[in-house]
Amino acid sequence: MTFKAEYIWIDGTEPTAKLRSKTKIITAAPAGLDALPVWGFDGSSTNQAEGSSSDCVLKPVFSCPDPIRGGEDILVLCEVLDTDMTPHPSNTRAALAELSERFATQEPVFGIEQEYTFFKGTRPLGFPEGGFPAAQGGYYCGVGSDEIFGRDVVEAHLENCLKAGLGISGINAEVMPGQWEFQVGPLAPLEVSDQLWVARWLLYRTAEDFEVSATLDPKPVKGDWNGAGAHTNFSTKAMREGYDAIITAAESLGEGSKPMDHVKNYGAGIDDRLTGLHETAPWNEYSYGVSDRGASVRIPWQVEKDGKGYIEDRRPNANVDPYVVTRLLVDTCCTALEKAGQV
Repeated sequence: MTFKAEYIWIDGTEPTAKLRSKTKIITAAPAGLDALPVWGFDGSSTNQAEGSSSDCVLKPVFSCPDPIRGGEDILVLCEVLDTDMTPHPSNTRAALAELSERFATQEPVFGIEQEYTFFKGTRPLGFPEGGFPAAQGGYYCGVGSDEIFGRDVVEAHLENCLKAGLGISGINAEVMPGQWEFQVGPLAPLEVSDQLWVARWLLYRTAEDFEVSATLDPKPVKGDWNGAGAHTNFSTKAMREGYDAIITAAESLGEGSKPMDHVKNYGAGIDDRLTGLHETAPWNEYSYGVSDRGASVRIPWQVEKDGKGYIEDRRPNANVDPYVVTRLLVDTCCTALEKAGQV
């Protein structure tokens, strides 16, 4: 009996990488990640190699049931290696894996809120031809066909993610018509990043069946419309146990060059979205505050009340690389907590 394994990887397209995938037929039932073979692909067609030396290697790092094909078929997320089996320059997972191991004792945990926008042709779903819908206000968490567009796709995507066993923790309609969000986590850095990439692949693949497309463009419509982000919730063991660690983490993100070190790696087009309007802080200023959605980093009111919990970095774009944003937050915050003796 044969089975299908959909090998998924992140390509080398700049400034924003794309997902790619292809199907491998295997002749034995999947017997765990370690049993899955490495595979290869033409890197010259994915912005990852020259034609004269085009081979790249796919190494399986995460697998789950394939909810679209069903049965024993699986999805296989891979990291990209060079043929000498070292990480390819486009492989951002390898650096996160190294850092996650270094700070494992602090038990960092993430929840990522992935916003995205459906398009039908060249217009966002719900935008009338030759015009614009009513102004923002009623769309966020709304109900009714006059305010909500694409719910059938969203529900199908949610069901696919759950069947795949991904750590999806919720969905909601967002502020602009045709704009939605799903949340992944709470999970450890590598787990949340791997699962977010697979959830993105499932989003694109599910939308195919409805003849719409999904985009992670951080500002899909210019003007007085909300952009799309990937608000990133972060905590360590110390933060989940005491408020001093919350403040240390929030302040560490504003020290020295850290604000720009993060922002320049939080997704292409970030200055179009982080304008100081539409529930954002300006991209070139850093701030944090309790219950403040106009700050760079928000401390939820419940966290202040409880004296423990997590922080929300509101700056990452929808198109951010989760391996990069989790690595930067772990590096900055865990290093600061370590120096402060708050571990």
